[in-house]
Amino acid sequence: MSSLLEYLDTVLKYLSPDMIYGLLFLFILLIGMYFYSRFRRKKELLGIIDNKIKVFQKALDISRDGMLLLSDKQKVLYINTFMKKLLNIEQNSKNKSHFSGIKVKVKNEWLSLYELIEINSTKKDGHKVSYLQVDLMVDKKAIIPINLFLETYLLDSKHNLKSQFLVIHDLRVEEKHKQSEFRHPLTHLPNQANLVHDLTALYAKLHLNQKKLAFILINIDDFSTLQSILGYEQMNKILVKFSKYLKDISNTDTMRVYHTYYNNFFIRVSDIEDENEVYEFVKQIQKQLASFYKMEDVKLYLTASVGISIYKGKGSTRNLLDKTYKSLIQAQSLGNGRVHEFAPELSENDYDALLLHNEMHQAIEKKQFEIYYQPIIDAKTEEVVSAEALIRWNHPEYGLIPPYIFIPIMEKTGFITEIGQYVLDEVLKQQKRWEVFKFKQIDVSINITLFEIEGENFVKNVEEKLQYHNVDPSLIKFEITEGSAMISEESTQKHFKEIKKLGIGISLDDFGTGYTSFSYMKKFPADVLKIDKTMVDYILTNKADQSIVKAMIDMGHSLNMKIVAEGIEDRKMFELLASYGCDMMQGYYFAKPLPVFEFQKSLR
Repeated sequence: MSSLLEYLDTVLKYLSPDMIYGLLFLFILLIGMYFYSRFRRKKELLGIIDNKIKVFQKALDISRDGMLLLSDKQKVLYINTFMKKLLNIEQNSKNKSHFSGIKVKVKNEWLSLYELIEINSTKKDGHKVSYLQVDLMVDKKAIIPINLFLETYLLDSKHNLKSQFLVIHDLRVEEKHKQSEFRHPLTHLPNQANLVHDLTALYAKLHLNQKKLAFILINIDDFSTLQSILGYEQMNKILVKFSKYLKDISNTDTMRVYHTYYNNFFIRVSDIEDENEVYEFVKQIQKQLASFYKMEDVKLYLTASVGISIYKGKGSTRNLLDKTYKSLIQAQSLGNGRVHEFAPELSENDYDALLLHNEMHQAIEKKQFEIYYQPIIDAKTEEVVSAEALIRWNHPEYGLIPPYIFIPIMEKTGFITEIGQYVLDEVLKQQKRWEVFKFKQIDVSINITLFEIEGENFVKNVEEKLQYHNVDPSLIKFEITEGSAMISEESTQKHFKEIKKLGIGISLDDFGTGYTSFSYMKKFPADVLKIDKTMVDYILTNKADQSIVKAMIDMGHSLNMKIVAEGIEDRKMFELLASYGCDMMQGYYFAKPLPVFEFQKSLR
């Protein structure tokens, strides 16, 4: 150390005072720059931290939850915008230490917010407390449903300084959202989702009181047509007015009305004493609807179709709502303004449409479908000259299901194409068997739909199956209903001609139930005309029916068609139609549809 001092002393002897002062200034300057750079860096860091805090505060300010940070002395360290608004605190208020008038109801006891915070201030660091679905009262004003959360934080372990972090979640937002979710946006009545929610609880209680309950589903008829005439706005006014009317008349504990879909309204009526009351109630609604809307001094006559399902205090409630919708569909099929009640006693089997749809594909693989044959008799020889192939479903649970149950489901789901190919395959196989075993050769009619005909490569697929099974095309006829044929005339004519080129015959089924215009008939190259059962049911007693049927037979013959009369139930009908020149007949008088092993006995 002494040697260093001696060295410095020697150096200083050679330096002038100005040089010494210059070096001293330079040394001070370097020290100043060093500390300035550290200060500046610290300031920049503090600025960055301050900006991050501001970003964090903005993030909290846009939160839909109220947030409040208090010191150990109940000083406000931070409060976000939502909390200020919720607690009615002035926007620029700082360090507010009292929350007078602000109370929270916990277990039926009103505590001030200050008391609630004090109770939890003694808790350990990180302790959380939740008060769920409690009430908040600010300045004795409206009561607000909330969830409240309190958490204790240790600010300074040395001095044991704690803070309280308070979060309030306003449940009014959720309730408002829930109301919009369960309400129809136009009429504000409970909607379909609300209905399903209510029925879940209702079904659980039905067995307890064993009371009658009615479901009423109302559909304003021809709504789309009226909307195209009157306009969207006017029809909305009708819906609003009708919903108000329904709400007024069902404003009791035993009734509730729902707006399920655009022009559908559902009414639930409980504690029914007499079922006739339900029908009187429905009639009153229809009567009011017919005259209650007026536009520019012109009354608009409105009708409603109504489906009803009544639970009579016992049995299963499963599919009760679905049965009401089915009743409405049935009412609509009868015409405008009709009422139909679902009656379980009218249906021996309560089929589950979804179950049937899901099992159709497997049913083909498991060979549950069977082809039945109904004989068609020559009117002169009374021998079997033809047959109609009819499909039956031998279901493991339901037994033999009639076609009118599953065919509509197939048509709606598009499965009808697949089942149509299956029927054609089975009939062609059977024709080949009869040929091999020397049975009498007859043609077999197969029912097809317009959906199948207009499907991709229908004619080509038929041609390939004929070649594969090596069956004479003249032994096959395709039957299509008169109504289906008239839907798309040009398309039907085109496909009929293509089918006939294969050598397959065409039969026009259900004649007399659809368009029944003679001018239509010459457009279609049909070989056989089948007069529907409804046209011959009263032919023995009704002279008008006799004249119509005779005219049909004459018209068909003039167009080189063979005539088949369906629905023959006794000898007198057979003889009368034979006298009119009817070529062939079909009906229970001769035979019901039969399994193949029974039917082929008649071919011997």
